Amino acid sequence: MKDNAFTPDALEKLQEDRPGLFSAHPVFVNSSDVKKMTAIIGAVEHVVGVPAYRQHVLSDAPEIAHHKAKAQGVFFGYDFHLAADGPKLIEINTNAGGALLNSALIRAQRALCTPVQTMVPPLPQRRFSDQAFVDMFLCEWDLASRNFPLRTVAIVDNNPVQQYLYPEFLLFQGLLEKYGISVVIADLKELEFKNGIVVCRGKRLDLVYNRLTDFYFDEPECTVLRDAYFADALVVTPHPRAHALYANKRNLAILSDPDSLRSFGIAASWIDILATGIPKTETVTPGNASRLWQARRKLFFKPVSGFAGKAVYRGDKLTKRAWNDILAGDYVAQHFVSPSERHINYGDANGPFKVDIRNYVYQGRVQLLAARTYQGQTTNFRTSGGGFASVVSIPQSQSKVTTP
Repeated sequence: MKDNAFTPDALEKLQEDRPGLFSAHPVFVNSSDVKKMTAIIGAVEHVVGVPAYRQHVLSDAPEIAHHKAKAQGVFFGYDFHLAADGPKLIEINTNAGGALLNSALIRAQRALCTPVQTMVPPLPQRRFSDQAFVDMFLCEWDLASRNFPLRTVAIVDNNPVQQYLYPEFLLFQGLLEKYGISVVIADLKELEFKNGIVVCRGKRLDLVYNRLTDFYFDEPECTVLRDAYFADALVVTPHPRAHALYANKRNLAILSDPDSLRSFGIAASWIDILATGIPKTETVTPGNASRLWQARRKLFFKPVSGFAGKAVYRGDKLTKRAWNDILAGDYVAQHFVSPSERHINYGDANGPFKVDIRNYVYQGRVQLLAARTYQGQTTNFRTSGGGFASVVSIPQSQSKVTTP
């Protein structure tokens, strides 16, 4: 089967339309940090599987998170900053975009010139492939124990054509259809739930690849999807329960607290990995507000339900007005870990670029590593010369990523 990837010419056209989407410059990460990230991910996955932890985090989760979906959830994103003493897990996402775009980027870069081919391992030796992505969706279907093959998938978002990562939706459509699976890219409002089935544009849907950022289907527009999800009328992946167990930012406060982990019966070996791999995180409350304000210069404040760097605040730049917004909202305070830097001065890429590393994960296994390079306070796709970047794992002595 032909690779489902952009050609170099198509990639260049996409870069013209979305100049901040891709960086032409790979990020070099030492192999020991790659192993440490994998170990931290494994520790998180172990803890999430412990019944006492699950019971605790679900105790105050919305009703929809208690619905026991059989699907695991596709494309978890474990995001890291690379500190001087090793990688630090700063966030977990359950609807991480960009995996197929990054797969396409690597293939296009390999096709451009021989030097790139020598840096990036040959495709047969890589730990990811388009086939693996397809198998992931088929596995989600199998987990749901349906008695017929997966036939129709809807990629669902609000106004999907206007989404910045819409080109990835098209890639997924093309990929899945090559395997005989019909795909519609649909606005949430196009779904209909009647007589126990979900229909979009006259097609009965089997599975929804959920790209929404309304993680618990709270908005009125989500009523159809919410009702169908509760009725198990179709498979939804990723789903609200996965978000509650993994991506709720309050969970980082638990995962970075050895005492809490011990109370759940977590072994010391796992606790040690998490204690060094996750920055200390706390939920902001009236009881600790004064202390956190005093310590704000070493903290980063994130909304519990936030995504994509929205409404986040660096403590050293925090104003009283913003602090009042934090107190009125639902926030966590995380010990600030400076992102590593990629130094580039070539073409439109000038000066140091901040770097975070995303591990795309399914069922605890890392499928793909990608970097996001940017300038500014938070990760973005607005930096000239920045964007998604391929990751090259090299021996530590050759590392070209500068840690703070």
